[in-house]
Amino acid sequence: MTTTAPAPTSTRPAAPGGARRPRRRTTGTLLTALTWILAIGFFFPVAWMAMTAFKQESQASSNPPTFFFEPTLDQFRAVVGESGTYVANSLIATGVSTVLVLLLGIPAAYALSIRPVEKVGDVLFFFISTKMLPVVAVIVPIYVIAGQLRVLDNIWTLVVLYTAMNLPIAVWMMRSFLQEVPAEVLEAASVDGAGLLRTMRSVLLPMVAPGIAATALICVIFAWNEFFFALNLTASQAATVPIFIVSTMTSEGLFLARLCAAALLASLPVIIAGWIAQKQLVRGLSMGAIK
Repeated sequence: MTTTAPAPTSTRPAAPGGARRPRRRTTGTLLTALTWILAIGFFFPVAWMAMTAFKQESQASSNPPTFFFEPTLDQFRAVVGESGTYVANSLIATGVSTVLVLLLGIPAAYALSIRPVEKVGDVLFFFISTKMLPVVAVIVPIYVIAGQLRVLDNIWTLVVLYTAMNLPIAVWMMRSFLQEVPAEVLEAASVDGAGLLRTMRSVLLPMVAPGIAATALICVIFAWNEFFFALNLTASQAATVPIFIVSTMTSEGLFLARLCAAALLASLPVIIAGWIAQKQLVRGLSMGAIK
Protein backbone atom coordinates (compact mmCIF):
# COMPACT_ATOMS: atom_id res chain seq x y z
CA MET A 1 0.00 0.00 0.00
CA THR A 2 1.42 3.38 -1.08
CA THR A 3 1.09 6.31 1.31
CA THR A 4 0.92 9.84 -0.10
CA ALA A 5 2.76 12.41 1.98
CA PRO A 6 0.82 15.58 2.78
CA ALA A 7 1.82 18.70 0.86
CA PRO A 8 4.18 20.90 2.86
CA THR A 9 2.61 24.00 4.34
CA SER A 10 4.30 27.26 3.36
CA THR A 11 5.55 29.26 6.32
CA ARG A 12 6.66 32.35 4.33
CA PRO A 13 5.08 35.61 5.47
CA ALA A 14 2.52 37.29 3.25
CA ALA A 15 3.74 39.84 0.74
CA PRO A 16 3.76 43.32 2.17
CA GLY A 17 1.96 44.76 -0.86
CA GLY A 18 -1.48 44.06 0.55
CA ALA A 19 -0.71 46.01 3.71
CA ARG A 20 0.71 48.97 1.82
CA ARG A 21 -2.24 49.49 -0.53
CA PRO A 22 -4.68 50.73 2.14
CA ARG A 23 -2.00 53.08 3.45
CA ARG A 24 -1.37 54.46 -0.03
CA ARG A 25 -5.10 54.91 -0.60
CA THR A 26 -5.42 56.76 2.69
CA THR A 27 -2.50 59.05 1.81
CA GLY A 28 -4.00 59.74 -1.63
CA THR A 29 -7.37 60.56 -0.10
CA LEU A 30 -5.80 62.96 2.40
CA LEU A 31 -3.81 64.70 -0.35
CA THR A 32 -6.93 65.04 -2.49
CA ALA A 33 -8.90 66.48 0.43
CA LEU A 34 -6.07 68.92 1.23
CA THR A 35 -5.93 70.00 -2.43
CA TRP A 36 -9.67 70.71 -2.46
CA ILE A 37 -9.42 72.69 0.78
CA LEU A 38 -6.60 74.82 -0.62
CA ALA A 39 -8.44 75.33 -3.92
CA ILE A 40 -11.61 76.41 -2.13
CA GLY A 41 -9.58 78.72 0.12
CA PHE A 42 -7.98 80.43 -2.89
CA PHE A 43 -11.27 80.66 -4.79
CA PHE A 44 -13.40 81.83 -1.85
CA PRO A 45 -12.51 85.57 -2.17
CA VAL A 46 -13.45 85.48 -5.85
CA ALA A 47 -16.73 83.71 -5.08
CA TRP A 48 -17.49 86.19 -2.30
CA MET A 49 -16.77 89.11 -4.65
CA ALA A 50 -19.11 87.66 -7.28
CA MET A 51 -21.85 87.12 -4.69
CA THR A 52 -21.47 90.62 -3.24
CA ALA A 53 -21.80 92.16 -6.71
CA PHE A 54 -25.45 90.98 -6.80
CA LYS A 55 -26.35 92.57 -3.44
CA GLN A 56 -27.68 95.96 -2.47
CA GLU A 57 -25.24 98.28 -0.71
CA SER A 58 -26.96 97.78 2.63
CA GLN A 59 -26.66 94.01 2.31
CA ALA A 60 -23.02 94.15 1.13
CA SER A 61 -21.83 96.00 4.22
CA SER A 62 -24.06 94.31 6.80
CA ASN A 63 -22.61 92.76 9.95
CA PRO A 64 -23.00 89.81 10.22
CA PRO A 65 -22.73 89.13 6.48
CA THR A 66 -25.88 88.46 4.49
CA PHE A 67 -25.84 85.03 2.86
CA PHE A 68 -29.46 84.84 1.69
CA PHE A 69 -30.71 87.74 -0.41
CA GLU A 70 -32.61 88.54 -3.59
CA PRO A 71 -30.07 89.06 -6.41
CA THR A 72 -30.16 92.37 -8.25
CA LEU A 73 -28.42 93.79 -11.31
CA ASP A 74 -28.54 97.41 -10.14
CA GLN A 75 -24.80 97.55 -9.46
CA PHE A 76 -23.95 96.17 -12.90
CA ARG A 77 -26.25 98.69 -14.60
CA ALA A 78 -24.53 101.53 -12.77
CA VAL A 79 -21.06 100.23 -13.59
CA VAL A 80 -21.77 99.57 -17.27
CA GLY A 81 -23.30 103.01 -17.68
CA GLU A 82 -20.19 104.76 -16.33
CA SER A 83 -17.30 102.59 -17.52
CA GLY A 84 -17.51 102.97 -21.29
CA THR A 85 -14.54 105.34 -21.69
CA TYR A 86 -12.40 103.41 -19.22
CA VAL A 87 -13.02 100.10 -20.99
CA ALA A 88 -12.26 101.63 -24.39
CA ASN A 89 -8.98 103.04 -23.11
CA SER A 90 -7.98 99.70 -21.60
CA LEU A 91 -8.81 97.87 -24.83
CA ILE A 92 -6.72 100.29 -26.89
CA ALA A 93 -3.74 100.28 -24.52
CA THR A 94 -3.81 96.51 -24.06
CA GLY A 95 -4.48 95.52 -27.66
CA VAL A 96 -2.05 97.90 -29.37
CA SER A 97 0.76 97.31 -26.87
CA THR A 98 0.40 93.52 -27.18
CA VAL A 99 0.62 93.70 -30.98
CA LEU A 100 3.70 95.93 -30.75
CA VAL A 101 5.32 93.59 -28.24
CA LEU A 102 4.86 90.63 -30.56
CA LEU A 103 6.09 92.55 -33.61
CA LEU A 104 9.24 93.61 -31.77
CA GLY A 105 9.74 90.59 -29.52
CA ILE A 106 9.57 87.78 -32.07
CA PRO A 107 12.40 89.11 -34.31
CA ALA A 108 14.50 89.89 -31.22
CA ALA A 109 13.96 86.38 -29.88
CA TYR A 110 14.84 84.97 -33.31
CA ALA A 111 18.13 86.88 -33.26
CA LEU A 112 18.90 85.63 -29.74
CA SER A 113 18.04 81.98 -30.36
CA ILE A 114 18.26 80.79 -33.96
CA ARG A 115 20.63 83.48 -35.27
CA PRO A 116 22.51 84.31 -32.06
CA VAL A 117 24.32 87.61 -31.88
CA GLU A 118 27.53 88.18 -29.94
CA LYS A 119 27.35 88.17 -26.14
CA VAL A 120 23.82 86.74 -26.00
CA GLY A 121 24.03 86.41 -22.24
CA ASP A 122 24.72 90.12 -21.80
CA VAL A 123 21.83 91.04 -24.06
CA LEU A 124 19.43 88.77 -22.20
CA PHE A 125 20.60 90.13 -18.86
CA PHE A 126 20.02 93.68 -20.12
CA PHE A 127 16.46 92.78 -21.10
CA ILE A 128 15.60 91.15 -17.79
CA SER A 129 17.40 93.81 -15.73
CA THR A 130 14.82 96.36 -16.85
CA LYS A 131 12.22 94.34 -14.91
CA MET A 132 14.32 94.55 -11.72
CA LEU A 133 14.04 98.34 -11.51
CA PRO A 134 11.17 99.41 -9.21
CA VAL A 135 8.45 101.25 -11.09
CA VAL A 136 8.24 103.90 -8.38
CA ALA A 137 11.89 104.79 -9.07
CA VAL A 138 11.21 105.75 -12.70
CA ILE A 139 7.82 107.40 -12.41
CA VAL A 140 9.26 110.87 -11.69
CA PRO A 141 11.50 111.12 -14.80
CA ILE A 142 8.75 109.58 -16.92
CA TYR A 143 6.26 112.11 -15.57
CA VAL A 144 8.66 115.01 -16.25
CA ILE A 145 9.37 113.83 -19.81
CA ALA A 146 5.69 113.25 -20.53
CA GLY A 147 4.87 116.70 -19.17
CA GLN A 148 7.50 118.38 -21.35
CA LEU A 149 6.25 116.50 -24.41
CA ARG A 150 2.64 117.37 -23.45
CA VAL A 151 1.49 113.77 -23.56
CA LEU A 152 0.14 113.45 -20.04
CA ASP A 153 -3.35 111.96 -19.88
CA ASN A 154 -2.76 110.46 -23.33
CA ILE A 155 -3.60 106.84 -24.10
CA TRP A 156 -0.63 106.50 -26.47
CA THR A 157 1.73 107.24 -23.60
CA LEU A 158 0.36 104.16 -21.86
CA VAL A 159 0.74 102.17 -25.08
CA VAL A 160 4.47 103.00 -25.23
CA LEU A 161 4.98 102.25 -21.53
CA TYR A 162 3.07 98.97 -21.64
CA THR A 163 5.07 97.91 -24.69
CA ALA A 164 8.35 98.65 -22.90
CA MET A 165 7.05 96.91 -19.77
CA ASN A 166 6.11 93.65 -21.49
CA LEU A 167 8.82 93.45 -24.14
CA PRO A 168 11.54 91.84 -21.94
CA ILE A 169 9.17 89.09 -20.80
CA ALA A 170 8.07 88.45 -24.38
CA VAL A 171 11.66 88.19 -25.62
CA TRP A 172 12.60 85.68 -22.93
CA MET A 173 9.48 83.58 -23.49
CA MET A 174 9.69 83.57 -27.28
CA ARG A 175 13.40 82.75 -27.16
CA SER A 176 12.69 79.60 -25.16
CA PHE A 177 9.97 78.59 -27.63
CA LEU A 178 12.11 79.24 -30.72
CA GLN A 179 14.98 77.21 -29.29
CA GLU A 180 12.73 74.13 -29.46
CA VAL A 181 12.43 74.36 -33.25
CA PRO A 182 14.65 71.65 -34.84
CA ALA A 183 17.55 73.05 -36.83
CA GLU A 184 16.86 70.49 -39.56
CA VAL A 185 13.54 72.17 -40.36
CA LEU A 186 15.22 75.52 -40.93
CA GLU A 187 17.94 73.89 -43.02
CA ALA A 188 15.31 72.21 -45.19
CA ALA A 189 13.53 75.53 -45.70
CA SER A 190 16.83 77.15 -46.67
CA VAL A 191 17.58 74.34 -49.15
CA ASP A 192 14.15 74.86 -50.71
CA GLY A 193 15.06 78.49 -51.35
CA ALA A 194 12.99 80.15 -48.63
CA GLY A 195 14.29 83.50 -47.44
CA LEU A 196 14.26 84.84 -43.90
CA LEU A 197 10.79 86.37 -44.03
CA ARG A 198 9.31 83.34 -45.81
CA THR A 199 10.91 80.99 -43.28
CA MET A 200 9.54 82.96 -40.34
CA ARG A 201 6.07 83.32 -41.85
CA SER A 202 5.60 79.80 -43.22
CA VAL A 203 7.77 77.64 -40.96
CA LEU A 204 8.62 79.23 -37.63
CA LEU A 205 5.43 81.05 -36.71
CA PRO A 206 3.09 78.06 -37.28
CA MET A 207 5.38 75.83 -35.22
CA VAL A 208 5.56 78.24 -32.26
CA ALA A 209 1.94 79.44 -32.49
CA PRO A 210 1.10 78.04 -29.01
CA GLY A 211 4.07 79.92 -27.59
CA ILE A 212 2.93 83.13 -29.29
CA ALA A 213 -0.54 82.66 -27.81
CA ALA A 214 0.91 82.13 -24.33
CA THR A 215 3.14 85.19 -24.66
CA ALA A 216 0.28 87.35 -25.93
CA LEU A 217 -1.99 86.26 -23.08
CA ILE A 218 0.66 87.08 -20.47
CA CYS A 219 1.11 90.53 -22.03
CA VAL A 220 -2.65 91.09 -22.09
CA ILE A 221 -2.97 90.20 -18.41
CA PHE A 222 -0.11 92.49 -17.36
CA ALA A 223 -1.30 95.43 -19.49
CA TRP A 224 -4.97 95.08 -18.53
CA ASN A 225 -4.19 94.96 -14.81
CA GLU A 226 -1.52 97.71 -14.80
CA PHE A 227 -2.40 100.39 -12.26
CA PHE A 228 0.61 102.49 -11.25
CA PHE A 229 1.34 104.18 -14.60
CA ALA A 230 -2.34 104.72 -15.29
CA LEU A 231 -2.85 106.29 -11.86
CA ASN A 232 0.03 108.76 -12.12
CA LEU A 233 0.00 109.62 -15.83
CA THR A 234 -3.72 109.90 -16.58
CA ALA A 235 -6.59 112.02 -15.30
CA SER A 236 -9.89 111.73 -17.15
CA GLN A 237 -9.31 111.22 -20.87
CA ALA A 238 -6.93 108.22 -20.76
CA ALA A 239 -7.94 106.55 -17.47
CA THR A 240 -8.24 102.77 -17.66
CA VAL A 241 -10.38 100.14 -15.95
CA PRO A 242 -8.22 99.84 -12.78
CA ILE A 243 -8.66 103.59 -12.27
CA PHE A 244 -12.41 103.19 -12.64
CA ILE A 245 -12.42 100.51 -9.95
CA VAL A 246 -10.63 102.85 -7.57
CA SER A 247 -13.16 105.60 -8.36
CA THR A 248 -15.83 103.59 -6.51
CA MET A 249 -14.05 104.60 -3.27
CA THR A 250 -15.32 108.15 -2.85
CA SER A 251 -15.37 110.68 -0.04
CA GLU A 252 -18.94 109.61 0.66
CA GLY A 253 -17.76 106.14 1.61
CA LEU A 254 -16.92 102.77 0.13
CA PHE A 255 -19.63 101.41 -2.16
CA LEU A 256 -18.73 97.76 -1.64
CA ALA A 257 -21.35 96.17 -3.91
CA ARG A 258 -20.52 98.54 -6.74
CA LEU A 259 -16.80 97.92 -6.22
CA CYS A 260 -17.33 94.16 -6.48
CA ALA A 261 -19.45 94.56 -9.60
CA ALA A 262 -16.75 96.69 -11.25
CA ALA A 263 -14.01 94.24 -10.24
CA LEU A 264 -16.04 91.29 -11.56
CA LEU A 265 -16.63 92.96 -14.92
CA ALA A 266 -12.96 93.97 -15.12
CA SER A 267 -11.93 90.35 -14.58
CA LEU A 268 -14.17 88.94 -17.30
CA PRO A 269 -12.10 89.91 -20.39
CA VAL A 270 -8.96 88.26 -19.03
CA ILE A 271 -10.91 85.19 -17.90
CA ILE A 272 -12.60 84.86 -21.30
CA ALA A 273 -9.28 85.32 -23.15
CA GLY A 274 -7.66 82.67 -20.97
CA TRP A 275 -10.55 80.27 -21.49
CA ILE A 276 -10.47 80.71 -25.27
CA ALA A 277 -6.70 80.26 -25.47
CA GLN A 278 -6.36 77.63 -22.76
CA LYS A 279 -5.20 74.86 -25.12
CA GLN A 280 -2.59 77.07 -26.75
CA LEU A 281 -1.59 78.41 -23.35
CA VAL A 282 -0.98 74.96 -21.87
CA ARG A 283 0.91 73.82 -24.96
CA GLY A 284 2.95 77.00 -25.07
CA LEU A 285 3.92 76.99 -21.40
CA SER A 286 4.83 73.29 -21.59
CA MET A 287 7.01 73.57 -24.71
CA GLY A 288 10.44 72.24 -23.89
CA ALA A 289 9.33 70.61 -20.64
CA ILE A 290 9.76 67.09 -22.11
CA LYS A 291 12.71 66.36 -24.33
